[in-house]
Amino acid sequence: MIGVDIGIALLVTTVVAAAIRMARGPGDADRAVAADLLFFAIIGLITLAGVRAASSATFDIVLVATLVGFLATVSLARAVTRGKR
Repeated sequence: MIGVDIGIALLVTTVVAAAIRMARGPGDADRAVAADLLFFAIIGLITLAGVRAASSATFDIVLVATLVGFLATVSLARAVTRGKR
C-alpha cells in the first residue's frame, strides 16, 4: 500500500501543476495539453483509490472515462488547429 500512497501523492502534485498551467498558460495549446494532463491525472487518482479500496467497480468507471478522455483529446486538438489537418 505504500506504493499506492506514493502514487497518489505524485498524482496530486501533478493535478496541482496542471491546474496552475491551465490558469496561466500563455496559449490555447498549452491550456489544452494541461487540460488533458489534468483529466488523466484525475483518472489515475480514481484508479489508485479503487486499488486502495479493493473495488472492482472502479475499473469500469475508469474505462469509460478514459474513452471519453480520448475523444476529448481529439476534439481539443481539432479546436486548437482550427480544423486543419
